[in-house]
Amino acid sequence: MKRAAKIAAGVFAGWIVVLFFLGFALGSRQERKTTERIGESLQALVTIETSDLALIRGRWSFEKLAVRHDSLLGKLALDVGGVRCELGPLGWALVDRNCSELVVTGVRMEVSSTALFKVKRPKKKPIRADRVVIDDAVLVFLPSAITPSMGRIEIAIEHAESGETLLRTPLSWLLTLDVLRAKLALPAGVMLHLGYHRGVLTVAGSLFGSAPVELPVQLPLASVAKDGAEEIQQLIQVGKDIAERLVAKRAQDWLESKLKR
Repeated sequence: MKRAAKIAAGVFAGWIVVLFFLGFALGSRQERKTTERIGESLQALVTIETSDLALIRGRWSFEKLAVRHDSLLGKLALDVGGVRCELGPLGWALVDRNCSELVVTGVRMEVSSTALFKVKRPKKKPIRADRVVIDDAVLVFLPSAITPSMGRIEIAIEHAESGETLLRTPLSWLLTLDVLRAKLALPAGVMLHLGYHRGVLTVAGSLFGSAPVELPVQLPLASVAKDGAEEIQQLIQVGKDIAERLVAKRAQDWLESKLKR
């Protein structure tokens, strides 16, 4: 038994050493594959400043991701301060490279047209995560992106959590959203505070008086969309439906206040 235990301990120690050196050897390869996968899905130029593959602990992380697309379809600028993908420990990542948790921080995105997400379907499978966490993200949609008549729209996300997500586009996590704390800046200086939890959207701001408005929201199933373009169309439709319901609620509250006088 002692001899067997020594052999097992030696094998384990040897495997740890192998994983340590494999992390260095495969790190650059993983970085290249990540940039290729993102670049292909968005037809964009993608760069990563630094990255680290830790096969023993089970983590793939990188910093200062930059994505750029400029064509007749429009412009996309995406910068990400840091990304951490939690993988299986002790080399399990060599078998399964999906993220058990994907944490993204310091996001700055500006897009001029949703047509950028209608590019050809990528050959490589998109990244999949069991859970997505986003902190400190600012998403800017220029006037031509969604509805030209609405003008510039900015969403400042303080914190967001999503369930199992297939990342076809930078917005795929919205389809599996669980928790959200954010601010929405609309034209004419309109600012709304948004919250989402367990299927209920809370909206507060001067437009709605002192009491926040609560709306039940049914997000479309992510599995229904065939590609990133359909996902974006689903999200746009959800946004329009929410906007219409908020306008209706505002009109209802105004009418009720007049009738009470």
